[in-house]
Amino acid sequence: MDGGRMHDLVRRLYPLCRSITGDGVRRTLDIVSEQIPLRVHEVPTGTPVLDWTVPREWNIRDAYIADGAGNRVVDFAESSLHVVSYSVPVSATMTLQQLRPHLHTLPEHPSWIPYRTSYYAPDWGFCLAQNTLDAMPEGDYDVHIDSTLAEGLLTYGEYVVPGQVADEVIVSCHVCHPSLANDNLAGIAVATALATGLSYQSPYYTYRFLFIPGTIGSITWLARNFEHVARIRHGLVLACAGDRGALTYKQSRRGDAEIDRVLRHLLHSSGRPHEIVEFSPYGYDERQFCSPGFDLGVGSLTRTPHAGYPEYHTSADNPDFVSAEAMADTLATCSEAFSILDRNRTYVNLSPYGEPQLGRRGLYDSLGGRSDAKQAQLAMLWVLNLSDGEHSLLDIAERAAMPFDAVAAAADALHEAGLLKGAEGT
Repeated sequence: MDGGRMHDLVRRLYPLCRSITGDGVRRTLDIVSEQIPLRVHEVPTGTPVLDWTVPREWNIRDAYIADGAGNRVVDFAESSLHVVSYSVPVSATMTLQQLRPHLHTLPEHPSWIPYRTSYYAPDWGFCLAQNTLDAMPEGDYDVHIDSTLAEGLLTYGEYVVPGQVADEVIVSCHVCHPSLANDNLAGIAVATALATGLSYQSPYYTYRFLFIPGTIGSITWLARNFEHVARIRHGLVLACAGDRGALTYKQSRRGDAEIDRVLRHLLHSSGRPHEIVEFSPYGYDERQFCSPGFDLGVGSLTRTPHAGYPEYHTSADNPDFVSAEAMADTLATCSEAFSILDRNRTYVNLSPYGEPQLGRRGLYDSLGGRSDAKQAQLAMLWVLNLSDGEHSLLDIAERAAMPFDAVAAAADALHEAGLLKGAEGT
């Protein structure tokens, strides 16, 4: 799936009204299932999940504010952002003064609609442009929210790409936001493309993709897979994956997990503009995977981080705000990172006394005419010197300040020539 197809998926998903539960999530997972065969799970309202409880299911059919002439001045049909997510049903006539406490705007961006939620406290409200509010005269308004908040189900999707080993890499994105293209439809699109690409390979690790509502989704998944957590070796949470800003990697709670080292090395050696930030317990679902009881090696990859761009959680975060090129770059970064994880091995030099003669083994000749011959030769020397059963290829790449691909290619050549064996004896 290229950047253009990812952008098409964003546009297709954009109109749907998603929340942490409900038919919008189901429809979103149905569309993703056209690309990858998701296994969909549903967990009943009231189910205890760690320190939380699965909430009631919310669905909405219609909502509006109409003036005295019956004109809809705010209409849910025009944007799913117009209604505060999880609003309880309302059908009333009230004055503008009575209505104002339930209206949310962005005075600093008067043409934008904000995004607001009320997941765990029964309430209701509308979000609208400040310009719209300014144009509403005093008087009576018909206020209508046709929603249900009832016993139901929390829905999430899962897709597994089997690997050569049972140890897992998890990739998570959230599916609970309504019409917001960067946060997080771009994350859904990149995760879908990444899963599609891996499904045609034979990866070393098993890759588990989670399409879950934010916070309550990861908590629910962890609660239901407590015994499974021991198999998770690495993980990445994808969000804000399509804006034109530089890449940002937020490290895991550990800070030195292998995924942290891989992303630091990859972003630095690739020359991509980027920023590495320390872990904090605020953000996306990495904070659940990195909670102290689990303490998994799970980081978060975004472009501009959450709340780091004016369009965040507003109607300006639309499909035109994200780009196919940015999503393709995020996808390529993830693919390269997972390629490093899959190939990071530890070797033992079988000729450790002095430098082995590479020329008579044809290793120097194989470099003839290559533009990177000098780097490739140096990579072989570094691999031979540090392959003592204690240093992985990533260790060597970091120590030598060389791209991982060059170090891995050198190790492959030396292994084929009989100068290296895997630390496990292979």
